[in-house]
Amino acid sequence: MSTITSIAEGDITAAARPMRLNGNLSPLQPRQHNGDAHGRMSPPKGNTSKYLHVTAVHSRRKTSCLSHDSEDSPSFLGFRNLMVIVLIVMNLRLVVENYMKYGVLICIRCHDYSKSDLRLGLILYAMVPCHLFIAYLIELGAAHQAKGAIGRAKRGGRKPEAVAAIARSFQSIWLFIAWAHGINATLSLLVTTITVYSSIHHPLIGTVSEVHAIIVWLKICSYAFTNRDLRYALLKPEAASSLPKLYSQCPYPRNIMIRNLSYFWWAPTLVYQPVYPRTTSIRWTFVIKRLAETFSLSIFIWLASAQYAAPLLHNSLPKMSSFDMGSILERLMKLSTISLIIWLAGFFAIFQSLLNALAEVMRFGDREFYTEWWNSPSVGTYWRTWNKPVYHFMKRHIYGPLVGRGWSSNAASMWVFVFSGLLHELLVGVPTHNILGVAFIGMVVQIPLVFVTLPLEKVQGINGKIIGNCIFWVSFCLVGQPLAALLYFFAWQAKYGSVSKQRVS
Repeated sequence: MSTITSIAEGDITAAARPMRLNGNLSPLQPRQHNGDAHGRMSPPKGNTSKYLHVTAVHSRRKTSCLSHDSEDSPSFLGFRNLMVIVLIVMNLRLVVENYMKYGVLICIRCHDYSKSDLRLGLILYAMVPCHLFIAYLIELGAAHQAKGAIGRAKRGGRKPEAVAAIARSFQSIWLFIAWAHGINATLSLLVTTITVYSSIHHPLIGTVSEVHAIIVWLKICSYAFTNRDLRYALLKPEAASSLPKLYSQCPYPRNIMIRNLSYFWWAPTLVYQPVYPRTTSIRWTFVIKRLAETFSLSIFIWLASAQYAAPLLHNSLPKMSSFDMGSILERLMKLSTISLIIWLAGFFAIFQSLLNALAEVMRFGDREFYTEWWNSPSVGTYWRTWNKPVYHFMKRHIYGPLVGRGWSSNAASMWVFVFSGLLHELLVGVPTHNILGVAFIGMVVQIPLVFVTLPLEKVQGINGKIIGNCIFWVSFCLVGQPLAALLYFFAWQAKYGSVSKQRVS
């Protein structure tokens, strides 16, 4: 027995000992390198043992990469790619399903708009900017009066009684200027609103006219407010120190020129400044590319609206009439996809393509028309980042002055949303001839959402921001736009029927 054991041990020792063939190592001996040219596994570095089956695979404590206590954050690039593929496949399925059910619904000649609608729209588009010229005339007279007041003060040796008398005399002029600007701005918006609501039937023509009127109205207000403060700084030299240094390039009243106002009219901003940052040249290739993007996305929005949104809205009417809540919720979820796609396409077409093309032509330097609103950790962050031109106007001419007058920041923010709600109702209710208050309520409802999600911005770590971002997307995609579109479409159909001659079965 002992003989057999010794023979076996000798065989094992011989098998483990390297063998040499013609002076070279036997293929049985492992090579000490990290791998061959074909990528075959080799023994770990530092492993001098000839018994490879005893390598310590579990040498230290490790955590799963998806665990909260993991040292390194894993990359989810693969999951992102998966989500993109799933979204593409799901939407392609909807495209196929839509085609099999309805066929091709695109019809260029089916839209029922009258020549009077088009004529009135063009007249309004040409008349509204005339109120900017009236604002210029008002400011021209105000600047003349301000320079006259300064001249009288200098002739009077700037005695206290003379300065007080001039201030009293200019007070009445100041009020007259304010009323003149107020009446001019109000008429610029009121005339268009009444005309669109009473005389323009087609909602698209009415919407374009109303949007243009609101933009010009905001520009007139900004022009009047800014020049009022510049005029005050001229009359009160001690207040001039608070003016931005940029304005020294064109001090008041040298900025009261037709050329200066014309630039503000076409500049992609709602906030008036005597001077803006400018670029040195115009890149016409850049302009052509941005205009091509705008045109292509506009065609896409039209096709998506006619082929996908319109059937969904039409098929929702019986469910709305019978107040079938389950079916209405299903339609809202179905409508949320196409409404989000249309909104995103519209956002890119306007804020990325059109405004950048306009800024390039005007050599407008500040092109931060939006920031990363899609990553908003709260509803308030979204409203501060998705539409920078409107945000700058609200902050500069409404929020800031209210806080300066002693309002709390919360009260001033609430009033901003109320004011924005009124503008949204004009923008949606007037062209559809249905002032339902839905757009106004939709903006006012944002106030509690802002305060609810505000603490999530301050939560340490990523969890709070993720929850806030999810609340924003749910309120935006599912409750906001689809519900508003459904309600206004239902009201339009109940009042007028379809704009299109084509009916969807």
